[in-house]
Amino acid sequence: MTSNPLSRRTLLATGAAAGLVAALPLSAVALTEPRARDLIDKVVEDINRVINSSKSQSAMINEFERIFGRYADVNIIARSTLGADSRRASAAQMRTFTDAFEGYIARKYGKRFREFIGGMIEVQGVRQVKSWHEVRAQVYLRGSSPFEVLFLVSDRSGRDLFFDLVIEGVSLRLSERTEIGSMLDRNGGSIDGLINDLRRAG
Repeated sequence: MTSNPLSRRTLLATGAAAGLVAALPLSAVALTEPRARDLIDKVVEDINRVINSSKSQSAMINEFERIFGRYADVNIIARSTLGADSRRASAAQMRTFTDAFEGYIARKYGKRFREFIGGMIEVQGVRQVKSWHEVRAQVYLRGSSPFEVLFLVSDRSGRDLFFDLVIEGVSLRLSERTEIGSMLDRNGGSIDGLINDLRRAG
């Protein structure tokens, strides 16, 4: 796991999530700790099933994209990674970017599933943090020390979904914002060029 840009680094990223969640629409019923934990219990159950399924890498990537699309707030994560540039994107560009981003994430992180074979993810606790909930999980891999993963859960988009994944203090959302920003710069600020790169990357 040391080669993963989201692991073995120290960065306090959860505080930056406050502004993102505050900008989302209010839901009718406030999210509770049991609901937040139930969501991540399902996420972890699905991931554990995939990593112990003996499926091919391509099949695991497809499964990861399904899990990400089902349990993550992909629209919010994608818009956040694009940052201020999302305001100049057309509605059609945002839809296309979000689809390309989802596939990019699935390929990039789904490829790492093989490192988890024989391992396990275990949910350990949940707490409310301002307007969202933080669900703590421990990852156990063969031949490695356990490490912590935090799922940040909100219902502000109308469903219980996680809007960030923090691995040992490093936010997936903020880490990918840096990656997406670099891709956008390489394309001279062209969102269409960025979308094409995302379709090939990962």
